[in-house]
Amino acid sequence: MTRLATALIFAGALVAAPEAFAAERTTTFAIDNMTCASCPYIVKSSMAAVPGVAKVGVSFETKTATVIFDDAKTTAEAIAAAGTDAGYPAHVRQQGG
Repeated sequence: MTRLATALIFAGALVAAPEAFAAERTTTFAIDNMTCASCPYIVKSSMAAVPGVAKVGVSFETKTATVIFDDAKTTAEAIAAAGTDAGYPAHVRQQGG
């Protein structure tokens, strides 16, 4: 009986907490307007400021940003908007799990 009660409590907690189903996502963005060595720093800072973003890597050479984020807290669209708002339009290039 104790195991059944524990299982029911655990199942109820999962249903009540959608964060339990959150997943870490990795998305690569194509970044426009990166023309100098300081551009990647601005892109990285603006995207990293989005709540839910765990890590941002920016490549000046390939004009891309790869972002790891919690999909329960933010979306790829919100991250792209942060880059765009900073003057560097971002477009989803590749989404991963």
